[in-house]
Amino acid sequence: MPRRLVKMIVLSLAETREAYIRGKGGVWYFWLKAVICFEPPRLLATGPTQKNAYLSTMTQTNDTAVLYNAECPVCNFEISHYAKYADAKGLPIRFDDLNTSAREAWDLTEDQAARRLYVVHEGALTSGIPAFLVLWAQMPKYRWLGWVVGLPGIKQVAGLAYDWVLAPAIYRWHLARKRRAEKAT
Repeated sequence: MPRRLVKMIVLSLAETREAYIRGKGGVWYFWLKAVICFEPPRLLATGPTQKNAYLSTMTQTNDTAVLYNAECPVCNFEISHYAKYADAKGLPIRFDDLNTSAREAWDLTEDQAARRLYVVHEGALTSGIPAFLVLWAQMPKYRWLGWVVGLPGIKQVAGLAYDWVLAPAIYRWHLARKRRAEKAT
């Protein structure tokens, strides 16, 4: 692990401990508690909402829907592989590109949707590593991967790596591609 990341984590933990001792827990205490308890909160919505018909219909079925960025080479490569597998096996998984009108049904802004992977299953909207776990659980070939990544400790390390390293790096890459495309036009 890069020294800078280790230093950031150690300093964050020290600040969190000091803030907790002084009674000023706040966000850092919540973060520390999430890491120590091995259950970071990632559930964004826990059921259908009145204004989102798409989530309402997803609640009534066992279908799974995935929102991803097809313009991102990394995202597109991985999700296209999952889409081919799901199609070949006849799995009830829908793959929506955030760059199409399908994103509007998700009730997410383009910026929110581009930052991470989103999955709806049984009306629950998840993002990040928990979204991957839900997706992998729906595909028999990848259930073992979901089981391994879902183990205590591994889930938290994977979540931290995704939230603090992978997703931000892919998002910055996405923004750079958008800027280059705008300059070209």
